[in-house]
Amino acid sequence: MKLYDAHNHLQAAALAPYREEIVARPPAVGMVVNGTSECDWPAVAELAIAHAWIRPSYGVHPWEVDAVSPAWRERLSERLDAGGFVGEIGLDRWKTDRNFDLQAEIFRWQLGEAARRNVPATIHCLRAWGALAESLATTPLPRCGFLIHAYGGPAEMVAGFAKQGAYFSFSGSFLAVGRERKLEPFRAMPAERLLVETDAPSMPLSPELDRHPLPEVDGERQNHPANLAVAYEGLARLRGMPTEALAGIVAENYARLFGG
Repeated sequence: MKLYDAHNHLQAAALAPYREEIVARPPAVGMVVNGTSECDWPAVAELAIAHAWIRPSYGVHPWEVDAVSPAWRERLSERLDAGGFVGEIGLDRWKTDRNFDLQAEIFRWQLGEAARRNVPATIHCLRAWGALAESLATTPLPRCGFLIHAYGGPAEMVAGFAKQGAYFSFSGSFLAVGRERKLEPFRAMPAERLLVETDAPSMPLSPELDRHPLPEVDGERQNHPANLAVAYEGLARLRGMPTEALAGIVAENYARLFGG
């Protein structure tokens, strides 16, 4: 069974002790590795050069907008010229809304760049769903589509986002007790828009589901990319279908958006 991780951060320092083992026995046949700032774009590029099954994606995450250099647009363009997708980009009112205007400005520029190049963009959104809908309605979008990773928005907004070209990735962290609301949008989501992700080392699974526990870093639990299989199994149960059947659908969706 072929699995695809639509969103993670394999370049992250928290995964450094395990990275050699991960790439020696990859948990997915395809993986999109997302940079979040100018600082980690080189590491993403190196992983993609070394491993053909890794697709690089470069962006300024909303948590990183205050740290951009004066030349960040030129540096991002250079990365994209060499090949890659746009992301992780987005809007976030959960961590802070103090700099929300700057977030929106940087998000729209990056989304427009994805549209100009017609490459997929990976979008982060927390507590800013109305603002995201407005931005998508007023900014050029890539014809190939875009991913809203770990979708946690209202179920009633799915149809509108999908009409604009959105795909939605499911996180195994949604399977934890108390997070049932996160599952609801995925019950009836169009099958042709489903993807699966780990966001590793972020969004760890609940301890009882975590098959690959890692030591905590600064008091926080970490997620191993090999937990991708748990997410697939959980989403298959949610939709009442065999995991193998779901994997076939996700493989087609991944190839359509990210090119296999």
